Amino acid sequence: MTIRFSSSRRILLFSSLLLPCLSSLVFAQGTVQSAIPQAATKNETEHVVMMVWDGLRPDSVSAQNTPNLFRLAQSGVTFSRHHPVYPSSTEVNGAALATGSYPEHSGVIANKEFRPDIDPLQAIATEDLEAVRKGDAKTPYLLAPTLAEIIQASGSPTAIAGTKPVALLGDRLDKRTSPAARASSTVFEGQALSPASLEAIVKAQGVFPPTIEFPNTKEDAWTTRALTQTLWKGGVPKFSQLWLSDVDYTQHDSAPGSPAALAALKSCDNQLAAVLAALDAQGVRSKTAIFVVSDHGFSTISRQVDVYAALKEAGFKAPKKFAAPPQNGEVMVVGLGGSALFYVGGHDRIVTQRLAQFLQTTNFAGVLWSRDALQGTFPLALAKMNSAGAPDLVMSFRWDSAANRFGVPGSILSEGKRIAGQGSHASLSAFDMHNTCIAAGPDFKTGFIDTTPSGNVDLAPTILHLLGLNSPSAMDGRVLGESLRNSLTLPSVQSGKLESTSKFNGQNRSQYLLWQSVDGVVYFDEGNSGAPAP
Repeated sequence: MTIRFSSSRRILLFSSLLLPCLSSLVFAQGTVQSAIPQAATKNETEHVVMMVWDGLRPDSVSAQNTPNLFRLAQSGVTFSRHHPVYPSSTEVNGAALATGSYPEHSGVIANKEFRPDIDPLQAIATEDLEAVRKGDAKTPYLLAPTLAEIIQASGSPTAIAGTKPVALLGDRLDKRTSPAARASSTVFEGQALSPASLEAIVKAQGVFPPTIEFPNTKEDAWTTRALTQTLWKGGVPKFSQLWLSDVDYTQHDSAPGSPAALAALKSCDNQLAAVLAALDAQGVRSKTAIFVVSDHGFSTISRQVDVYAALKEAGFKAPKKFAAPPQNGEVMVVGLGGSALFYVGGHDRIVTQRLAQFLQTTNFAGVLWSRDALQGTFPLALAKMNSAGAPDLVMSFRWDSAANRFGVPGSILSEGKRIAGQGSHASLSAFDMHNTCIAAGPDFKTGFIDTTPSGNVDLAPTILHLLGLNSPSAMDGRVLGESLRNSLTLPSVQSGKLESTSKFNGQNRSQYLLWQSVDGVVYFDEGNSGAPAP
């Protein structure tokens, strides 16, 4: 096997024995985190609102689909080369947005993970309140401080409201020791950490709608009103976050570009209008920086893959349910949609190697990552997923650029209950790994298209910079300084392609990863097996 790394500056050939060096030499951000620079002049921003449109693709933003967001972009900055962290899914990017950290540094590496200290028999949902509480009882569930915690430590309360439970990750702590922390609110999926906050919201607008619809307008409107009409009743705090469920929920059900998905875009745009109107009513619009960001992109499922059946046919012990903790050599599969995690009982080297070899012979495996060096895989450390409890193997499913029945490009193979024609994500597809970020406010340029690569890990350090605050520890992301009014230069950009080739049973296999880097912060553009998609 050979692994080739190419960039605009150099081309190097690596053997598998030298692969660990690649992580430290090329992707050095994993060990040397970026510091947060101080503002050269005092910023005008006094409030920040981060609004998450879950699953919003950049090509969905238009004057027709999202007129309010389109106008906001014209008055501010569009980050045209924005990226989620991998896996391109909600909870892991919720943690990245909250902490400015890559998955292995935030402590959340996927939507679902096997954490035997929390549940020894099955994977947990990483946004689940019970799982979070069990995790925090042993060690900090998130390994890095969140924006809300940092801002509260400076003496200012915060407000977080989400239709989806991922909002909990933004400000989850049960014990509130400071006045600012006690005055802060976290609302998630119709629940609240503060009983008083929930009581006030329900009194004002009734209970959370009990049923998810497509589009999910009722639940998203309830959450928006909870923030703007109740949590902001006494004034707009220094930092607020509003996390909508759409367009994710609707695109999962009917795919990007469907009539329902277009209606979901209108619904989200109406929630943005409500937020802007509330800021105007409070008289703080001119002092507020507004970020509209998505956690990931989106694709259409071209084929459903039954991973369990494939492993069973190949002779692996991979039960769907475990009656006892996984035994040595048993494989727990944790499906994420466009990716899958594989936990091998006892980290059995022989079984893990055989599993990696088998997956490379399938027609559904895209990029393979491994915890330990294995032929034909990339090291998990490059994906910034190499946490203490990391899986033995991670697989992104294959994808291509084919358009769906609504003319929207981007198709992936996917595991799970959803079928061909519905929507999914979490892969290394170019359509999953490019998401939306638009920002406007007193310190941002106007009508600026920022072509410098950026990512979800960059929002937290940028927000702290705007508010004149520092993080108690270094963050992985960078301040998006090129988008600010006082910036005159653009940072330098490096880019490259990482390739791996292997041969099994007389058949050659290759996989690749396209990446970009700015100031040591690495962003993945796409990855797949075979040649790059047309």
